[in-house]
Amino acid sequence: MPIDCDADIVSARQKGRELASQCGFPTTDLAVIATAISELARNIVRYAAHGEVLVRLVETDGKRGIEVTASDDGPGIADITLALQDGYSTSGGLGLGLPGTRRLMDEFELLSDFGKGTKVTVRRWKR
Repeated sequence: MPIDCDADIVSARQKGRELASQCGFPTTDLAVIATAISELARNIVRYAAHGEVLVRLVETDGKRGIEVTASDDGPGIADITLALQDGYSTSGGLGLGLPGTRRLMDEFELLSDFGKGTKVTVRRWKR
């Protein structure tokens, strides 16, 4: 799903929630997954202006879940360690997006090349 504006954030959130529902996630997990998608997509709009979110069902070692990958060709993150600290923000926000997403999901991977873009992949496993 391309992410270019606030309406795309809402669309990505809804599509991710629908896919997670089809996988059989409980309502509480649907909210968690939708929130994570919102945070990642919002970062694309805020920092990169354009990017994409890919949401897919995954299965590994008998575990089923959902994987969300948010990627962009924006400015990248200069200091990943700092960006993952609660309260740190370069845009004047609350600084809870990336650290909050990391707490919400079961797995969190962040790759960023300063000046070239960022890719965040998160997974939530069905319990």
